[in-house]
Amino acid sequence: MIETTGTRHRVRGELLGAGGAALLVLAAFAVPQMASESWRDSLFAAAAPIFGHWSPHIGWGTVPAAVLAVAVVTQGPALAQRLSWRPLLGAGYLTALGWAFVLALVDGWERGFTERLADGHEYLAEVPGVTDIGSMLETFADRILDGQPDSWTTHVSGHPPGALLFFVLLDRAGLGGPTWAGIVCVLIGCSTPIAVAVALRALGSEGRARAALPFLVLAPAAIWIAVSADAMFAGVTAWAVALLAVAAGARPAARDTGADSPGLWTGMPAAVVAGILFGFGIYLNYGLILMGFVAVAVLVAARTVRPLVPAVLGALVVVAGFTLAGFWWFDGYHLVVERYYQGIATDRPYGYWWWGNLAATVCAVGLATAAALPRTLTRLRALEPGALLAAAGLCAVAAADISGLSKAETERIWLPFDMWLLVATAYLPQVRARPWLAVQAAGALLLVHLLLTNW
Repeated sequence: MIETTGTRHRVRGELLGAGGAALLVLAAFAVPQMASESWRDSLFAAAAPIFGHWSPHIGWGTVPAAVLAVAVVTQGPALAQRLSWRPLLGAGYLTALGWAFVLALVDGWERGFTERLADGHEYLAEVPGVTDIGSMLETFADRILDGQPDSWTTHVSGHPPGALLFFVLLDRAGLGGPTWAGIVCVLIGCSTPIAVAVALRALGSEGRARAALPFLVLAPAAIWIAVSADAMFAGVTAWAVALLAVAAGARPAARDTGADSPGLWTGMPAAVVAGILFGFGIYLNYGLILMGFVAVAVLVAARTVRPLVPAVLGALVVVAGFTLAGFWWFDGYHLVVERYYQGIATDRPYGYWWWGNLAATVCAVGLATAAALPRTLTRLRALEPGALLAAAGLCAVAAADISGLSKAETERIWLPFDMWLLVATAYLPQVRARPWLAVQAAGALLLVHLLLTNW
């Protein structure tokens, strides 16, 4: 009787978490529809809280997406438990790629894939004009503010120069144009679930990694992984966290499976590369400084600060490189805040977007994450790695939301944080994994068929 009552309480908690998140999403969609036209126009998002517009449709990806969703829901949890580690990671990566690709194809090849990065406000618009990388870095901050003849386009001005540099180097490598840029962003972005799993295993939580992986690869966030530069940002910082976890090594007190520490790449080299990736991350997006929450969670979970010094040194190498090239991060940050309020951010009402942002985040991480969060947060006292990483993702989202510097489009902008929030799904009971995976898949399919997203 006690076990039955406890089970009922846990199920009730999951349903309350998911139900509350669902109500938040419904309210965020409903309020703009009931408001005045002028207020609705001030949101600058026709399908608020999602940046896109209403357009019920089907496409070439509809049937493959449904088939893949059914396959993951029915077979994913069992395969995640049964496969050996490396084949599991390979299968997870291919599944994540397939899921992102077929969701994009619901909108068609051009609309869903090649045109996403071809917009005039995107990074690729500025690539042809960069003939001298050194000069671009040296004068980058001078072109951030709007109203100048040579002001950067919206996305370039809103980010540090690392983002533009990435696409310039891609072009110089012979992979120019929106199609190649989209392919590379998706390839990197879809590795994020694998990096999250590697981090969990390195911290001694292979069981949680296996439980979370089906949810990670089937996340609704795949709608924005294909195709956005933020998917690439998520991949870079996720591997920074994974390598930091590998460097920290598994500690007996943090283990829940008895698995050995991964023998991939340990010690100082991994910590240095983690630092380099963290360092490059903050030159991709100013907001990725908030990945510090996840880095701290790794060190707390591993109960060590051994990787901290080499990681900081690695990050400082990147900071020194950009600084010597003429770009000072803090100057760029202050100018981008000023540029932010030169645009539509001044009109977008914070009174809606502070909670609309959270509704958009629920759309990206799915109701299963909301269902699992209450149970996950109860494990913080025991310093369980999965709980710490999920809480760190939640802290990053909260800090970004409070800042007011992300009003709308957070389903895309917060991808690097969302993937760590999804770790909470590892705490859902295995017997209910399939139903919650079905909820995740249904949410993604509903969104992608009802809306045409801008990114």
